[in-house]
Amino acid sequence: EFLNWRMSWTKPRKPSLKPLQNSSRQKNDNKMLKRISQLENELDQAQEALAEATTKLEQTEKRQQDAEAEVAALTRRIRLLEEDFEQTESRLQTASEKLDEASKAADESERGRKVLENRQITDDEKINEMEKELEETILLGEEAERKFDEAARKLAITEVDLERAEARLEAAEAKIVELEEEL
Repeated sequence: EFLNWRMSWTKPRKPSLKPLQNSSRQKNDNKMLKRISQLENELDQAQEALAEATTKLEQTEKRQQDAEAEVAALTRRIRLLEEDFEQTESRLQTASEKLDEASKAADESERGRKVLENRQITDDEKINEMEKELEETILLGEEAERKFDEAARKLAITEVDLERAEARLEAAEAKIVELEEEL
């Protein structure tokens, strides 16, 4: 270095490249900082998307559980209605054996049976609708799970990209230190 320094006094000076090098270094540093900031923003966005997908999945699972509970309640109600219907039929049979008293009892039983049949039809329609809703809920759950998996995959890729960027940053910092030591 001493010889270089001494020779620099004997040679005519060339325009210094330090401002250009510093400017170039600053540009590279600015680019790296922008890239890091961009990666951090992308990571934040991916985390927000993951949180949103998780919330949607939880909501879908809750709706599914609610639908299953409602189907179970309707199934219990149908069983009760069927038992009630069977009791009504036995009353109708007893009433037909007692013909004198049977006309009033038979009319009431017949009306009761029709009401129960209508209820059963209505309940069957509700069950069919609920089964369709359950299928839709399951599909929504699967879609949410797929989106969650996609978001997790993107997050993993973003994390790998971040690690690479950090490694490049460390290499660039090491290079800067090395260049500064050379200067």
